[in-house]
Amino acid sequence: MSPSALTSPKEPDTVSGLTEAGVKHTVNGTAPSIAVNGTAQSIAVNGNSTGLQELDASKITFTRNPSPKTVPEATSAEIPKMSSCTDHMITATWDSKTGWSAPSLIPYGPLSIQPHASVLHYATTCFEGMKFYRGNDGKLRLFRPSLNAARMLNSSARISLPAFPPAEFQKLIETLVAVEGEKWLPKSRPESFMYLRPTMIGTEPSLGVQKPKEVLLYIIACCFPDFNDPAATLGADANNEASNVAEKKAPGLKLLASQEDTIRAWPGGFGFAKVGANYGPSLLASDEARLRGFNQILWLFGPDCEVTEAGASNFFLVWKTREGRTQLVTAPLGDQIILPGVTRRSVLELAKERLGEGLEVVERKFVMREVEEAVKEGRLVEAFAAGTAYFIMPISLIHFRGHDLQIPTPTKCYGSILKQWLVDIMYGNEPHEWGVVVEERTLDV
Repeated sequence: MSPSALTSPKEPDTVSGLTEAGVKHTVNGTAPSIAVNGTAQSIAVNGNSTGLQELDASKITFTRNPSPKTVPEATSAEIPKMSSCTDHMITATWDSKTGWSAPSLIPYGPLSIQPHASVLHYATTCFEGMKFYRGNDGKLRLFRPSLNAARMLNSSARISLPAFPPAEFQKLIETLVAVEGEKWLPKSRPESFMYLRPTMIGTEPSLGVQKPKEVLLYIIACCFPDFNDPAATLGADANNEASNVAEKKAPGLKLLASQEDTIRAWPGGFGFAKVGANYGPSLLASDEARLRGFNQILWLFGPDCEVTEAGASNFFLVWKTREGRTQLVTAPLGDQIILPGVTRRSVLELAKERLGEGLEVVERKFVMREVEEAVKEGRLVEAFAAGTAYFIMPISLIHFRGHDLQIPTPTKCYGSILKQWLVDIMYGNEPHEWGVVVEERTLDV
C-alpha cells in the first residue's frame, strides 16, 4: 500500500492539508520501501540516509511457552469475558534511531512500560480487530487480512506512530495463527473462530507532548463470544441474565440514538481510524444505554441528526423509496467520520455483485427524519449492524427522542443472505480469494 493511498496533501497550508501532509511524511520517514506513485522513496535527513530498519517478518524468532494454558470449553463462562488469550503473542519494537527490531513470538504475558510512557498520557495507540476461522474443510483462514493491514497503517500514521509494509504486518498475523491454530481452534471444532488484536502503542518514557520515539507492536489472540447467541448480545455480564434469554431467539439489537450532548466523530477528526481515542470517550454513553436496556448507541451527527454508526459497527438499512426502488443504504466515507469496516466493504461489494438486479446499493448521507418517515410509511424493510464483533446483526428497535421506532426483522432478508455468503467464504464452504488459508505449524521443542 502506497502513502498515496492515504490521500496525499493538495493544500498544505490548510488544516486538512497539515493532517494529510503529516500522514505522508510519517509513512515516508518510517517505511521508505512503500512506493509513492509506483516509485520507491529514498528517505534522507540532511542529505544522509536514515538507515532505519523496516518491519521484516522473515527475521522473527520463536520462544515456546513453557507453561501452556488449558483451552476453555466452547460453553465456558470465560468466553463472554473476552479475557482468555492464547499461549503466545508476537512483539516488535521500534525506535527513532534504528527503526524496527526483529519480531519475536514469545509466551503471552504482561508488558513492561514506564508510568510516564506516551500511551498512558496521550492515547498514542491504535489497533485492529479481526478473526481467524476453522473451516468445515479443516483449514485455518483469515478473512481479507490485507484490508486490516492497510487500515492499521492508516491508523498508525494518523497518530504519528511508525509505518510498516502492510504485507510484513500480515505475515506476522499469519505466523501467530499458524502456531496457535492447532491447539486453540482444533479441527474438532469446525465453524469456530478466535479474535485477533494487533496493537501499537507509544512506549517512550516522556511527558513531552510529541510523537513517541519508542513504540511497541504486539499481536494477541483471544477467545471471543458468538454474538448471535442471545446471551452474548447483553455483553460480558451476560452470565447473570443468560437464564432469562436462553430460550429466546435473538430479536435483534436495540439502539438508543445519541443526544446532542455527545458525538462519536466529526469532520477533520479521526473517526476513520481505529485509535484508542475513538473508543474510550464513547464508553460512558454506551454504558448508560445498556443500563436503560439498549444494546448499543446509534451515533448521530449534527443538527439534522445524520446517521453514522451503531456502536462500534457500521449501520445499514434497507428501504423502499417512494418511487418503489429497493435500496441498501449506508453512510459514506467521504467526511472520514465513518470507520471503513472490512465487513462493511464486503457487504457492499457482494450486494453489488450478487444482488444488483433487485437491490440498489447506495452510500449517502441520511438523517433520522428519513428513517422515521420510512417506518411510518411502512417502507423500511430491515436494518442491521456490520462489523468484526457483531458480524451482521439485525436491528429491531431504535429509540429516538422519546419514541421507539420498531424495525422489521424478517426471517428471510438481505442481511441474512449477505451474512450467509460471508460465512461460506470464512469457513471454506465457498472457495474465494477473500478467504486466505493459513498453513499450521508446530514450534520446535
